[in-house]
Amino acid sequence: MKKRLIRAIVLLMMAITLVGIQPAMADNSGDGAKLFTVHCAGCHANGGNIIRRGKTLKLKALAKNHLDTQEAIAQLITQGKNPMPAYNDRLSVTEIEAVGAYVLEQAERGWK
Repeated sequence: MKKRLIRAIVLLMMAITLVGIQPAMADNSGDGAKLFTVHCAGCHANGGNIIRRGKTLKLKALAKNHLDTQEAIAQLITQGKNPMPAYNDRLSVTEIEAVGAYVLEQAERGWK
């Protein structure tokens, strides 16, 4: 009887843990800000560009380079362009779209 009770408690705890983890994983995949921090901020902190000064993520530069739509930004993230690497092998389509949306939103806010 005691073994059954312990087994039931362990199974219940595992089920609760799995249910709790599932939504958290889904939230992380679409969090553009977190993904940007991990994958992009090294070169593009605060919308800048430490490698090519004119290729910032500021709205004026994005417009000048025809990258002022979420789709255009997502395509650049996916395919890359020298010297920026492509991220299609590191991020899912959903994650790339989330980063693109985050970049455009921040550009429209002046990266504040």
